Amino acid sequence: MLSTRVIACLDVHNGRTVKGINFVNLQDAGDPVEQAKLYSDLGADEICFLDISATNEKRKTMYDVISKTADSCFVPLTVGGGVNDIKDFRNLLNCGADKVSINSSAVKNPELIKQAADKFGNQCVVLAIDAANNDKMNSGYEVTTHGGRNKTGIDALLWAQQGVNFGAGEILLTSMSADGTKKGYNLKLTKVISENVFVPVIASGGAGSPIDMVEVVIKSGASAVLAASIFHFGIYSIKSVKDEMEKNGILVRKCEN
Repeated sequence: MLSTRVIACLDVHNGRTVKGINFVNLQDAGDPVEQAKLYSDLGADEICFLDISATNEKRKTMYDVISKTADSCFVPLTVGGGVNDIKDFRNLLNCGADKVSINSSAVKNPELIKQAADKFGNQCVVLAIDAANNDKMNSGYEVTTHGGRNKTGIDALLWAQQGVNFGAGEILLTSMSADGTKKGYNLKLTKVISENVFVPVIASGGAGSPIDMVEVVIKSGASAVLAASIFHFGIYSIKSVKDEMEKNGILVRKCEN
């Protein structure tokens, strides 16, 4: 039985870690390399970087962040934001990323998933899905892009299944209505996706306490939990999350500290 992963997410803007609610009202949350190193030392199973200001000019800064983090951390790094083609995949992996997350570019060109999986392996390809409530969709959720601002008319479940069939090795699933609110994950959304794909689903958006993380694993079948706000601002520690998980019978990798 595989252990449930606890992932610390760092949204990076202009070389700094930031956090907001629903991707707006951003607050500075520290140096990303220092924070990644801290989370690694404190027991995070993975680090996820999201470059939310990914432009050609700022990409060099992000490469530097990834390279420095890879040198100082010994946990897998996932990087997303502004990845448009195979060259971006190659550059990020060469800088030290273990996995690359794609969202808008995959919606625009689903073949990119297959190309990346064929070139670098399924384990390197993470399909990020930002899902919004939409009762007109069969699953009840619609895929959005650009931080939830753009609706696509694509059913979130059908897209997850298509992405996996194209070669995505993992789904990073964010509920746009819950993101940054610290009111709990969207259990219904996570359950709909995790029960209907055969790859791990990372629950994202809304973590407010360790019990939220327990619930999304037990009730919704998430393989991993991702959080930002509660870790960045010292509300809860990674150890407290894992302790709560263990108390509820969830297998986790123990924190050394």
